[in-house]
Amino acid sequence: MSEEPLEEWAARREQRRPAVGERRPAPLGDQKQGVHVSPEEPRGIQEWDGHQWVPVGVAEDFEAAAHETGEEAAARAARVSLPAFGKLPTMPNPWRPTEVFHRP
Repeated sequence: MSEEPLEEWAARREQRRPAVGERRPAPLGDQKQGVHVSPEEPRGIQEWDGHQWVPVGVAEDFEAAAHETGEEAAARAARVSLPAFGKLPTMPNPWRPTEVFHRP
């Protein structure tokens, strides 16, 4: 397997990282949950400071939090390229037993 040069890896990593000042909604509480779980509950607003996500406010529900954070998350998702499907390994041949098996 060939190794990727460090410069190429670092460039790909920087594309995936959020920009400084980018915001995202986050559920409040100890439990990690998706957007579809209780969208009417309050959400926290987090901002990327270049090293970590820092809490900066609270919104009354998910819709208000999404309005507050804007389209930055969608823009970041558009920057990240999907893997080329031609680079996937070929499918292995199905397993076949080496001996013929007969039921007694």
